[in-house]
Amino acid sequence: MPGLLRGVARTAVVAGTATAVSNRVSRRQAGRWAQQDATAAQDAAPQAPPPAAAPGSSTDDTITQLQKLAALKEQGVLTEAEFATQKAKILGA
Repeated sequence: MPGLLRGVARTAVVAGTATAVSNRVSRRQAGRWAQQDATAAQDAAPQAPPPAAAPGSSTDDTITQLQKLAALKEQGVLTEAEFATQKAKILGA
């Protein structure tokens, strides 16, 4: 019986330590991410929108601009709303 209690106690100590360490790591990561977000928000300067396509531009130019715009959206640079606005400007709608 003493061996069983010792094993249960050891398991409880290991589990408690692992939980405490895991919680501390999670809090530190959350703090770092919050700090990075705050720094990124401060560093981000308002960007001018890309120039609109000229009414007489060729279809190839329009397709190229739309592909570049889609790439920016996929990279997370543009939000869905920004993407839709710029797409409308390019298409002249």
